[in-house]
Amino acid sequence: MTELPDQPAGLTPEELSTVAPRLRDLRRRNGLTLEAAARRVGLSPAHLSRLETGQRQPSLPMLLALARTYQTTVSDLLGETAPERDPILRADRAEPSEAGGWTYWTMGDAGRAMQALRVHVPQRAQGDLVRVHPGEEWLYVLKGRLRLSLGEAVHLLDPGDAAHFDSLTPHRLAAAAPGGVELLFVHTLLQSGAAALCLGDSARHPRGG
Repeated sequence: MTELPDQPAGLTPEELSTVAPRLRDLRRRNGLTLEAAARRVGLSPAHLSRLETGQRQPSLPMLLALARTYQTTVSDLLGETAPERDPILRADRAEPSEAGGWTYWTMGDAGRAMQALRVHVPQRAQGDLVRVHPGEEWLYVLKGRLRLSLGEAVHLLDPGDAAHFDSLTPHRLAAAAPGGVELLFVHTLLQSGAAALCLGDSARHPRGG
């Protein structure tokens, strides 16, 4: 098993103290042992245990994988619960967060079947991470240039370009310009018996990056 790279999530000590116990509680609520949950996310049980005790900080892709496994959202993992379900999200309510070098803003409500994010990916951030998981993803480039690897194909997307693909296709997102890339990102929280995997650089296809 190739684990996700250890990269700091940029969470404050207060945020980390909230995330760690929530990871444990959500795992138990889903009836998963530490070993079973770790296998689904693509981590070792020891690594997941360190996340649950606050000894390690999860990256954004790792948070996404954990959210899918526990059938929730990154916002829920971080304890970002809205006081009431409002279909409108005002710009001044979207607070930036950082994880694994990415900056992201939650652009949708928690507890939905889809999660919407605005994401800024700096150049070289998470550039070697290949992801495979059930569901679908849709993205739209706002600024910069995106290098999107889908299986063995590599695509360069400019502002105004979009992509919609099956998440079981091994995929990788990276900025193709020095200023990074900013995009809108929507993914489903569909679950299946297949493991949600995030694979490191050694597992990607020869032409996947």
